[in-house]
Amino acid sequence: SDESSEDEAQIKWEEQQIKKAVKLSQETYDDASLHKSQPVKPKFDPSVSLPPVNLEIVKKRLTERITSLQDVHRAHQREYEKYMEDVESSKLTVQELEKSSDAALNYKFYRAMKTYVENLINCLNEKLKYINDLELAVHVLLQQRAMRILKRRQDELKNESAYVQHLTSGDDKPTNGGLEGDEKTQLLEMCEHRRTCRRQMRECSGEADHHEGMSSDDELTPTEVTEFQKSKDNVLEDSRKVFEDVHADFCDIRKILLKFQEWKEKFPDSYCDAYISFCLPKLLNPLIRVQLINWNPLEQNFTELEEMPWFRAIKEFSDAKNVSESKRDDDPDQEVLPRVIEKTILPKITAFVKSVWDPLSTSQTKNLVQLCSNIFEKQVLSKNECSRAKEDLMNMAVLRMKKSVEEDVFIPLYPKSTVEDKSSLCSKFQQRRFWSAFKLLSNVLLWDGIVQEDTVRDLGLSKLLNRYLLLNLLNTPPGLDNIEKCNKVVACLPERWFQDLKSGSTLPELLNFCQHLLQCARTLHKNNHSDETKEVLLLLVKVKALHTVEDFIEEYKLEHLKSMI
Repeated sequence: SDESSEDEAQIKWEEQQIKKAVKLSQETYDDASLHKSQPVKPKFDPSVSLPPVNLEIVKKRLTERITSLQDVHRAHQREYEKYMEDVESSKLTVQELEKSSDAALNYKFYRAMKTYVENLINCLNEKLKYINDLELAVHVLLQQRAMRILKRRQDELKNESAYVQHLTSGDDKPTNGGLEGDEKTQLLEMCEHRRTCRRQMRECSGEADHHEGMSSDDELTPTEVTEFQKSKDNVLEDSRKVFEDVHADFCDIRKILLKFQEWKEKFPDSYCDAYISFCLPKLLNPLIRVQLINWNPLEQNFTELEEMPWFRAIKEFSDAKNVSESKRDDDPDQEVLPRVIEKTILPKITAFVKSVWDPLSTSQTKNLVQLCSNIFEKQVLSKNECSRAKEDLMNMAVLRMKKSVEEDVFIPLYPKSTVEDKSSLCSKFQQRRFWSAFKLLSNVLLWDGIVQEDTVRDLGLSKLLNRYLLLNLLNTPPGLDNIEKCNKVVACLPERWFQDLKSGSTLPELLNFCQHLLQCARTLHKNNHSDETKEVLLLLVKVKALHTVEDFIEEYKLEHLKSMI
């Protein structure tokens, strides 16, 4: 028992020593940590001298410090303003998104519009070949009819001239290119028959102001008329079947434009950004051409453009006001109709002028001039002043008139003894040829105001009047017949040509014509035809040859005629 008590005392003593050792090491660790956390204060060494400090140095350092802080402040200010702008922009974007339609609905509309346009284009591409074939078929029919009439007229002129020359020469054998058989004799008889029928029709209608040779002689035989009409009706019947298997939404111009008008009203900005106004003329071109297959602007009572369904539909579309707000001030759809006319109508008219128009036909020329005047004056083509289509049309019209002057004008010259008898064949033929050339002159002058004035004056005055008509007038004795011809010539001259002439002299191209009038006046005055003399002087006054009239009055002491100047 003694040993066990000693062991317990030994164990307790060991535990007490261990606890003291642990406690001592903990206190040592805490003191070391405390010394590390507290910085060692530098000891002041009084032997070291500090730099001198004054007020300027302190002020300078404070100023630098303030400047640096101000720079930092400005940078923060700019950053703040940028953040505020971003906030405002975000607010506006939120407002626009809140105002706009639902994105899903917008996507649905655009997707439907894309599908519709693709189907429309595919449909028109498929039908385009048929439209081209039909349009060409009608144009070929009209061209063949025009060429047939032109060839017949030229052949009859050639045969009649050879026949008259044959009779005048007194030769038993016909000249080269003259009559060589019953066929050509029959042609002359048919020509005279048509001339007689026209004369009877004019007498029945009371038309007095007409001369032989002023008719176009474009009548066809009943068989030719029947064949032409039958072929044309077949083409027109086929044209009505082009879109018979197409839904109205894809062939009715009005319904097509309503689709695009809906787009414009809902999303005007995207509509303008897509340049729809530039695409519509080309898109509508096949549909308009189908409606124009039976349109012939050279015929009497042809349908005006303003009366056609496609014109009214495009006009209504262009004039429709956009109720939606748009950032654009101008309406690009105002250019749709001018572009349609420029890209579709003018090329078609040019084709008519090139292959169908007869410059010798007054009715065709008047209709063509009226149509061109209506297009160029009432319908503003486009904002582009230099219209290529208009220039092509004018050039083609001038080219056709030049060709007609070269090929259709022929005025034979016979001895005065031969044509003195007005009932003679030579005199009648010469008169017909003069009035035919005069008719071409009056038709050419109808283009004044549309074709450039210099070109019209060159064709009408230099080439027709001075080269052909004046030569016949110089070989016609002064009298009623000569005065009537001169009256007709002066009457067809445009009055505006003489409005700005202030020198007392006429146009340079009319100098020879005025000399002829002066010579006629002298001859008539010597023969004591005072009324006819006065009439000739009035013609000189109309063409502003005032110096010529004054000299004549002074030469012959006709003071009572000064009032006409």
